[in-house]
Amino acid sequence: MPSIKDYDYYLPKELIAQSPAEPRDSSRLLVYHKPTGRIEHRIFRDILDYLRPGDVLVANESRVIKTRLTGRKGSGGRVSITLVDVVDEKKHEYDVFVKGKNPKIGTLLYFPGGLVGEIVDKNETRFVIKFNKDPLPVIERYGDYTLPGYIHNERYDRDRYQTVFANPVRSGSIAAPTAGLHFTQDLLDKLREKGVIFTTTCLHVGIGTFQEVEVDDYTKHKMHSEWVEVDEETANIINNRKGRLFVVGTTSLRALETATDESGMVRPYRGYTDLFIYPGYRFKLSLDGMITNFHLPRSTLLLLVSAIIGDDWKRVYRTAVEKRYRFFSFGDAMLILLNENSHPQ
Repeated sequence: MPSIKDYDYYLPKELIAQSPAEPRDSSRLLVYHKPTGRIEHRIFRDILDYLRPGDVLVANESRVIKTRLTGRKGSGGRVSITLVDVVDEKKHEYDVFVKGKNPKIGTLLYFPGGLVGEIVDKNETRFVIKFNKDPLPVIERYGDYTLPGYIHNERYDRDRYQTVFANPVRSGSIAAPTAGLHFTQDLLDKLREKGVIFTTTCLHVGIGTFQEVEVDDYTKHKMHSEWVEVDEETANIINNRKGRLFVVGTTSLRALETATDESGMVRPYRGYTDLFIYPGYRFKLSLDGMITNFHLPRSTLLLLVSAIIGDDWKRVYRTAVEKRYRFFSFGDAMLILLNENSHPQ
């Protein structure tokens, strides 16, 4: 029986990155050649050496929104909330995590900017709060980003939790699509000058990205739904490409795979996806390579990586630990080369 225990690994705490590399493209890059199993150790800006004219590189342009806000209860006690999802936008009702002493239904919470919330429902882990007005502008002004629990550094540069290609029109991610954090505008310009075609898709990263798989049989895990947009221009670029196809991050891959039909054609798509990719999954998208970070043990992201490269992920991750790569959101990157010489027919 499939077991999530098979996707655990040893990681020294000091390898969990607490701040991003400076500059962005100076992070390290582990290059894994799937056809041969060869591993190289490079710097991220060396990605230029692996992409050729005519290759298509697809990244997630979703912009991270602030979702964490601190306020007080009527009794004066401090409370911190994290918006998770919309329950009823017109009524300003949101599904939230509440950090602090467990409040009761009916409790009023007071925040900066005249924002007041009332707890109207709760379950084992979350609460539903009804606000007196739209909370998003208030949180954008007075709030902060929601970082994974393994990052304890609150003094990082907030601009570094956005990709350089994050699109304000595509705001909606709770967490950053971290594989894209390594790109600088200069590096993107050099890729375009080389003839690489850069295009974007959108997947709003949800709170599920922070959560471990809690059931032993990981095939029974339920993915959170996330909003996806693949427009006609990007679909046409991919379908009509002359070179190889590379994606930046697991989110870009899941967005495109959601939009790909059984014949392998990418179609324009707007809607939600709860696509769960784990070992044994049969991809419809014809993919040649992926850029990704090093992911949490027992996570859906690690299962996705294993679905691409197989059990050799264990050797790859063991090598990354031995070579002291930096892990997780602010960590280093990996380039997976699947079909180095392949071109669409």
